Amino acid sequence: MGRVMEGDMRASLHTLGLLLAAALIWQPAPAQTLQGAALVSALQRGGYVILMRHASSPQAPPAAAQANPDNLRHERQLDEAGRSAAHAMGVALRRLRIPVAAVLCSPTYRALETVRLAQLGKPQTREQLGDSGHSMQADTTGERGKWLRLQVAMAPAPGTDTVLVTHLPNIKEAFPADAAGLQDGAALIFQPDGHGGAQLVARVAIQEWPRLAAAP
Repeated sequence: MGRVMEGDMRASLHTLGLLLAAALIWQPAPAQTLQGAALVSALQRGGYVILMRHASSPQAPPAAAQANPDNLRHERQLDEAGRSAAHAMGVALRRLRIPVAAVLCSPTYRALETVRLAQLGKPQTREQLGDSGHSMQADTTGERGKWLRLQVAMAPAPGTDTVLVTHLPNIKEAFPADAAGLQDGAALIFQPDGHGGAQLVARVAIQEWPRLAAAP
């Protein structure tokens, strides 16, 4: 009898141990991703940060003869697909009545060109959103990613959304898992939680904005 009770106790302790281990490693499920009409409705109410990669741009800067007249430093500029997509995105945001207030942007020509063609408003340039003068080069100090995470966690002005326009390396430094597969012009949409953090609620390709605006 004693051996049976001892065996039962060991089994019970083993089961309890498994339950405790499961409790320790369990994590709450992430918030449901917003899509379609639900995403549009949320953005219309404001309170979100739209972190986007600039629109499509060739890897090499243009020759002097092909540079835009205002591209005085002959930096990388958007290609035809990038210009068209940026313009269509801006038209869609206005049709959807998504209230964009603050626009923070990389000081690079291709990022500012994205903002201008989308008519997002007058941008405030931030060096932390730039490429440090070296296209597609990562920041090994980690400071750029830290700054970007803090910026994404800042609540927009009431009833509005904030747009940040930057480069893929910057987004990767701040959000390595979420940046995977992020194409030119695509956006990660965050909802600041008011406690120094932010929840990713959607990923939107730049071509998706016109489709959202065309939806019944």
